[in-house]
Amino acid sequence: MIISTPGRICLFGEHQDYLGLPVIAAAISKRIQIEGDFREDNIVHFSLPDVGAEETFELNYPLAYTKERDYFKSVLNVLYRKGHRLDKGLELTVSGNIPINSGTSSSSALLVSWVNFLNEIYGLGYTQKQVGEITYKAEVLEFSEPGGMMDQYSTAVGNVIYLASVPEIHIETYARELGTFVLGDSEEPKDTLGILSHVKFGMLGGMKKIQAKYPNFDLATEKDPAKYRGLLTDDEWVLLQSNISDRDLLLEAKAMFEGKIAWSDEKLGSLLNEHQVNLREHKRISTPKIDRMLRAALDAGALGGKINGSGGGGCMFAYAPNNPGEVVEAIEKVGGKAYIITVDKGTTKIR
Repeated sequence: MIISTPGRICLFGEHQDYLGLPVIAAAISKRIQIEGDFREDNIVHFSLPDVGAEETFELNYPLAYTKERDYFKSVLNVLYRKGHRLDKGLELTVSGNIPINSGTSSSSALLVSWVNFLNEIYGLGYTQKQVGEITYKAEVLEFSEPGGMMDQYSTAVGNVIYLASVPEIHIETYARELGTFVLGDSEEPKDTLGILSHVKFGMLGGMKKIQAKYPNFDLATEKDPAKYRGLLTDDEWVLLQSNISDRDLLLEAKAMFEGKIAWSDEKLGSLLNEHQVNLREHKRISTPKIDRMLRAALDAGALGGKINGSGGGGCMFAYAPNNPGEVVEAIEKVGGKAYIITVDKGTTKIR
């Protein structure tokens, strides 16, 4: 059996889902796959030739974690607690072309593939959305990780999705044909923990101060934040304003995707550019190299673009429905590695 799962880009809502705000994400035509079959014993063996690694363990439940973020086992433990004792050994090979550690969700795509592989080979009957939910539990909740749920759901469901997690998980899928994007890998390692310490915990700290005095404060609906200025440090105030701005940019994009306002490729590009200003100037998650890559893409005719993922390195993307080849060339001239991508389907059984 072969299961294939896409990576993803975050169109709108970077650093928003863990604040209870929605995101709009798109699955992309860079994918990872797991190929495998049953063994005669109860051993699970993964071969990961792209990263020169292997992993082997025995199926004795509950599976004991023997390393940090022991994800292959955590998926099985989550399924075990849902009533599935999957005790046949498996021989598996992982391959793919999603840039690793670059903000395009290669790790979540791998785990979605693993969940869906088990789902299909055992006939568990889970939908794509449920595969995303199981993956989120195994990757984030099982290890008390700080991330949101965008990666798991967007790679599982595919296409362009609007994902809200408050007051409950709500997903809408948009079928609009967007044309080409260009993904640019800076090949700079991400500083995820450093970024989160500033952007996430800085904002959560500011919200805690506000809610102590204004218990009904709701970031999703707040229209006039000026009254909170005196409660916050300069950094917290900047983060609050940028999060409200990014929230409103997403809502404007959502209205376009839903046909409530007229669609415009140029407008989508403009909204991406505005989002990037907040990410670069106020949340400070961009890097000089990624800034150069974005400027080169825009100068070559891209309609807009932004950093992708938690930041501090990794990838950017540009919306280039008209001239992707020229944008690729421009990004590579300033030191990035570029790929033409399109919006793609979610996790899929190939055979």
